[in-house]
Amino acid sequence: MIRKILGLVLMLGALASTSVQATQAEDIKSFTLDNGMKIMVLEDSSIPNANMYLFWKVGSRNEVPGITGISHFFEHMMFNGSKKYGPKMFDRTMEAAGGANNAYTTENLTVYTDWFPANALETIFDLEADRIGHLDIDAKMVESERGVVASERTTGLENSNWRTLQEEMKGIAFRAHPYSWSVIGHESDITAWTLDDLVQYHKTYYAPNNAVVVIAGDVKFAEVKALANKYFAPIAAQAPPREVTTIEPVQKGERRTYIQKASVSTPNVMLAYHVPATSHEDYYALDLLSSVLSEGNSSRLYQSLVEKQVAIEVETYLPMTIDPNLFYVMGVANPGITAVELEKGMISQINRIAREGVTEKELEKVKNIKLMNFYRSMETINGKANTVGTYELYFGSFEKLFNAPEAYNKVTPADLQRVAQIYLRRANRSVAVLAATEETDE
Repeated sequence: MIRKILGLVLMLGALASTSVQATQAEDIKSFTLDNGMKIMVLEDSSIPNANMYLFWKVGSRNEVPGITGISHFFEHMMFNGSKKYGPKMFDRTMEAAGGANNAYTTENLTVYTDWFPANALETIFDLEADRIGHLDIDAKMVESERGVVASERTTGLENSNWRTLQEEMKGIAFRAHPYSWSVIGHESDITAWTLDDLVQYHKTYYAPNNAVVVIAGDVKFAEVKALANKYFAPIAAQAPPREVTTIEPVQKGERRTYIQKASVSTPNVMLAYHVPATSHEDYYALDLLSSVLSEGNSSRLYQSLVEKQVAIEVETYLPMTIDPNLFYVMGVANPGITAVELEKGMISQINRIAREGVTEKELEKVKNIKLMNFYRSMETINGKANTVGTYELYFGSFEKLFNAPEAYNKVTPADLQRVAQIYLRRANRSVAVLAATEETDE
C-alpha cells in the first residue's frame, strides 16, 4: 500500500507544473503580534499572485438563544462600509487592484478570503485592517442586510431539501449544544438583533486575538511582517471570548422527526450519528468510512440503492468540527419507493459494515481518492492557504497536515468496522423524513 501511495505522489508531482514545489512544514513561517493575532506565511513564487485567508474563531457554536445567526450576519456586514472605505468600497477597491474575494460562515468559523496580484498586498492589508478595527455598524445598513438574511433563510429552506432536513435534524439530535440551530439562525432572532448586540459581537469576536491569518503566494516574510505591524498591530486586543463549555449528553435512543413539504415528489431520508470532533484519532477512519459508503459509483450505497433503483441519489457528509458533531447520510427515494424502504436500505448497508467490515480493495480505493484530493489541493496557493488554516484550527496545529497522508494510510479495514460499530448504531442515531404526506402506522 505504501508503494502505491508513493507512486501516486510521484504521479501527481509529474502532473504538476515544474515551478510548483512541494510544501514542507519548515516552509511555513509564523509570528504573533502583540495584540494576539497569529499570522502564518507561505512564500510561493510559482505565480505573481497571493492570497490572504482570515480565519475568525467564531461561528454558530459561539451564539446563544436570542442572537442565533449573528455570526453569519457579520459575513454580510463586513462588506458594507468602515471608517476609510465606505459602503461597497471594499469590493470596488479590491477589484480595481485586480483582486477578488469571498467569505463563508460555518458552525465553527467565519472565513474571509482575498485573492490578488502580489503587488496589491499593502492595499489588502489596508482594506482588512479598516473593517476589523473600524466597521461601521450603521442602523440603515443593518436593516437592509437583516432583510437580505431573512430572505436568504426563507428561500434557502424552500429550495434545499438538504437544508430543510438538516435544520430539523440538528434540533432533535442536539439537546444542549449550540450545534442545535442552523448557521443562518432562527427567524425570530434575525428580526430581533439590536445594534448593541452587533457592536458587542464584533468587538469580541473580530478582535485580533481571535484570528488566524494565512498569507500564501509571491510574498516575502519580512514584507508581510512589516505590513502586519503597520496595519494590524495598532488594532487593540479584547478580552477573550466566552468559551463554549457545553457538552452534549450521550444520546440513549433513536430520535425521529417528520417534515411535510408539498413540493417534494419522493421522500427524502436523513440519518445522523453523533461522532467525535475532527481532532479525535477516529476522524480519519470516519472520513474513509464516509467515502466507502457514498463516494463514486462503486460505493456501497450507490451499488445497493441507486443501481437497484431504490434511491435517486445517496450521499454522506462528515463536517470538520471543533466539538463532537454529526455524521450525516441522506437519500432521495426513487418514484414508488417509500421512506420506510429507503431508510431500511440505508441502514442495512451501514449495519453490514459494522457486522462484516470492508474489503482491502474498497479501502485502498478511497485512500487513493483522499490522497489525490489532498495533494491536488496543495498544488495551488489558494489550496495551500486554506489547508494550512484548516489544520491549524481543526487539528490544533498546521504541522499535522504533513502527517495526513500517513494518517490515512495507517487506517485498516478493522478500524472502519470498529468506528461503524461504535458510532453508527441505532441508539446513537436520529432520523428525519421529508415527504409530501406522512406514512401511516399501518
